[in-house]
Amino acid sequence: MSDGDCLFCKIVDRRIPGQIVFESPRIVAFKDIHPQAPVHLLLVPTEHIPGVHAVDPRNAALVGELVTAANRLAGEMGIADSGFRLVVNSRADGGQTVDHLHLHLLGGRRMAWPPG
Repeated sequence: MSDGDCLFCKIVDRRIPGQIVFESPRIVAFKDIHPQAPVHLLLVPTEHIPGVHAVDPRNAALVGELVTAANRLAGEMGIADSGFRLVVNSRADGGQTVDHLHLHLLGGRRMAWPPG
């Protein structure tokens, strides 16, 4: 199920281009167009879910699939051993700019804390 106006649904549906690096029946991963690290991928479910705030028992297993795919991609990108960051933003005050559940995979450099 996709949302016709959603940027990430358009990438998943190939209506707009994206640098897709991974695809499974329920997940698509692509390069962020404004990377914050040498490796910066976005992992999104193929089903339109507005954000982590909309995860419920019906679709909760998908979060585990996103993390598992992120671990796999971290290995493929050569950042699994040195370390990486996974980020999920929720709603406007949490920094979410696209209303589609997505996981940021960042790595390839030392991450500062707090982020900034």
